[in-house]
Amino acid sequence: MRVLARLTALLMAFVLIGCSARSAPGEPVLRASAPPWPAPRDGLAQLQAAGLEASRLDDTSNQRRFTLVLTIDSAAVPLVPFIGMDRPRALQGPAHTHDDSGTVWLEGRGSESVTLGEFFILWGVRFDARCLGAVCGTVEVMADGAPVADPLALRLAQVAERLTVRVSSA
Repeated sequence: MRVLARLTALLMAFVLIGCSARSAPGEPVLRASAPPWPAPRDGLAQLQAAGLEASRLDDTSNQRRFTLVLTIDSAAVPLVPFIGMDRPRALQGPAHTHDDSGTVWLEGRGSESVTLGEFFILWGVRFDARCLGAVCGTVEVMADGAPVADPLALRLAQVAERLTVRVSSA
């Protein structure tokens, strides 16, 4: 009888945990600090701040990928794992990273229209015409070797292989 009572209690605990609602997203972050920048803790808050729709983590529709290379004053800035992901809620944004290889994945709803500006919101890092994080000066963006006139509006789906973002404070 004791074993049955314990199993019943354990089963009820699993049912209650499974039926509980996920927590509401917190406040999004937008860091104006020097790198390194970890992925934000609450990916859903960042997705909502960017105005992007989330997909399930296993949604591989519209899949594309490219390499993003970031430099600040000629020093490499690595991408980090899980930008644009909310693993506790099993959600991903249309642009995200899986690891620190520099590969940006475009998958799921909105992957054709997500912009570079929105990617940095997903990462929680300030990016504008003059600044990346805490470093301000000259911002140069190249998509597949060609200069980009409006980096914030660059649709990432237009990048075939390589996107380079260089910021110089001088």
